[in-house]
Amino acid sequence: MRARALIVDDEAPARAELRYLLEGFGHIQVVGEAANGEEALVLLGRLHYDLVLLDIRMPGGTGLAVAAALRELPHQPKVIFTTAYPDHAVDAFALAAVDYLVKPFDAERLGRALDRALSGTVHAAAPGPLVRGGPPGTEQPARIPVQRDGRTVLVDPASIVYASAVRGYSYLNLADERLLVSFSLNELERRLHGHFFRTHRSYLVNLDHVRELVPDYKGAFVLMMDDRQHSRVEVARRQARELRRRFGI
Repeated sequence: MRARALIVDDEAPARAELRYLLEGFGHIQVVGEAANGEEALVLLGRLHYDLVLLDIRMPGGTGLAVAAALRELPHQPKVIFTTAYPDHAVDAFALAAVDYLVKPFDAERLGRALDRALSGTVHAAAPGPLVRGGPPGTEQPARIPVQRDGRTVLVDPASIVYASAVRGYSYLNLADERLLVSFSLNELERRLHGHFFRTHRSYLVNLDHVRELVPDYKGAFVLMMDDRQHSRVEVARRQARELRRRFGI
């Protein structure tokens, strides 16, 4: 039986694009569309939906308000936020959202969100295995797209001090700001090679921004970074030897 989905977005082209993407998944049936929060709540009161794909900023009630109202329903659908605004992710997950997709996203990224929603998996997926960084001198990584104020900004990998994992997404930590991106840390690792090194399941480090190696009580060490906050990044013991080799220690 196909999962019944409701699309909620105030922009008709965005609804059409999402419907088009969902048509590629045979186990999903789009049975409703709403242009604002009020319409969404009316439809949700009439039919049991399995899944709601929900924009954040809309007239007639924000997506966050709709997600909060869903808690009062006897049948609570899974919620995936689809938005151009990455800065509401923490609030979304506090409302038990399954996933938070930052536009633009592709069918592959949407598919992973659908799998999480319909398998009953909590959004905080376990990080993948540790993978060593590529050798120095490899091809320059591609720039990373980030949504900011409704625009897509391309971040130069050289400006990334380190990336950190957060519930299946990642933060790009720059010298003086932190940006949420829709890529998992494993996905970023595939994009960022060369001088980037996976020090830990939760961290991917630009070795050009390492200021100091400090021994820790575990017999390994932590990295002091050269950002404004002088961030400390953990190094897993199993990665310490390879990292020493990379630095010629």
